Amino acid sequence: MDLFEYQGKQYFARYGIPVSPGDAADTVEDAVAIAERIGYPVVVKAQVQVGGRGKAGGIKLADDAESVRLHADNILGMDIKGHVVRRLWIERASDIEEEYYASFTLDRSKKLHLGMLSAEGGVEIEAVPDDKIAKVWVDPTVGLTEARTRDWVAAANLNPRAVEGVVSILQKLYTCYIEGDATLAEINPLILRPDGSVHALDAKVSLDDAAFYRHEEVWGDFQGLEPIDEREREATEKDLQYVGLGGTVGIIANGAGLAMSTVDIVTQVGGAAANFLDIGGGANADRMADALTVINNDPSVKAIFINIFGGITRGDEIANGIVQAMQRVELKAPLVVRLDGTNAAEGHAILDANQSDLLIKQPDMLSAARKAVEIAAGG
Repeated sequence: MDLFEYQGKQYFARYGIPVSPGDAADTVEDAVAIAERIGYPVVVKAQVQVGGRGKAGGIKLADDAESVRLHADNILGMDIKGHVVRRLWIERASDIEEEYYASFTLDRSKKLHLGMLSAEGGVEIEAVPDDKIAKVWVDPTVGLTEARTRDWVAAANLNPRAVEGVVSILQKLYTCYIEGDATLAEINPLILRPDGSVHALDAKVSLDDAAFYRHEEVWGDFQGLEPIDEREREATEKDLQYVGLGGTVGIIANGAGLAMSTVDIVTQVGGAAANFLDIGGGANADRMADALTVINNDPSVKAIFINIFGGITRGDEIANGIVQAMQRVELKAPLVVRLDGTNAAEGHAILDANQSDLLIKQPDMLSAARKAVEIAAGG
């Protein structure tokens, strides 16, 4: 779950990370009321989960109520890279002496947490030369000590006036990242003010959905402002790994790697996948019926490519699951099935006995992809 900036700052504040005073506004009048309460000057900031807000006109400084009203009215409803602004964050403007970058995420290759710190903040971290980024890898069983944090900050060559404040914030940011079950906790920029204080001027936080049960009371308040994709909502309810795409070939596969490969091969033969859907290790009738229901409700789907490799689940069980699922779901698009693996011959026999205009068996992945694309194109 990716948080909006204002939600990220609220999350940071729970762990003692200093942020600018502010509040969220859904209307122009709310924005003015918040500005009057926290005091001028203020910054009016569009809340969208995409970069480039400033260049698009989504971040404006205001010195009085008239300016807040003007900027709030212009920004609400603005389209920024396909994201419509539905909420604003109004915060007290900060005097900035220097800008830094700080973050924690997981380095999967090393199986360690990765902290990054740079004296060059305010820009995308990808644009910062690697030799300008101080990195620290943290063993989760050991944690991040204050001594190690100080060595890390020293390696980043920050302004000496900022060291104490940055060390304190990094310790709190690590706690937020770990105890808050985040997959990313980023501050960009982390600012040094003329009075020597340091605080987070922006917040980018991604939370691990699998940890929702540990934070239900808090995370339940993080309601996204982006339009809900009904396909993804329904798939989540059915415990399916689903990502909606924009094509016409529905994809069902067992395993994330196979599902990604299926999306790729559909593209390679000239088609476009309507989704990524991983039904996991099992492919019984209930699981298949749930998957078909989700894809069947997508009006753009003209063909459904079922790509299954039988491992622990045998091919005959998979084939029976497909046939039984078809009896439960009123299909709006034909199924093209590729089945391989354990007991594949028995599975093919079941599919052969049930072939029709709505159930088309293909011998391999490439021919199945071509057939599904052909059908989706009206061939």
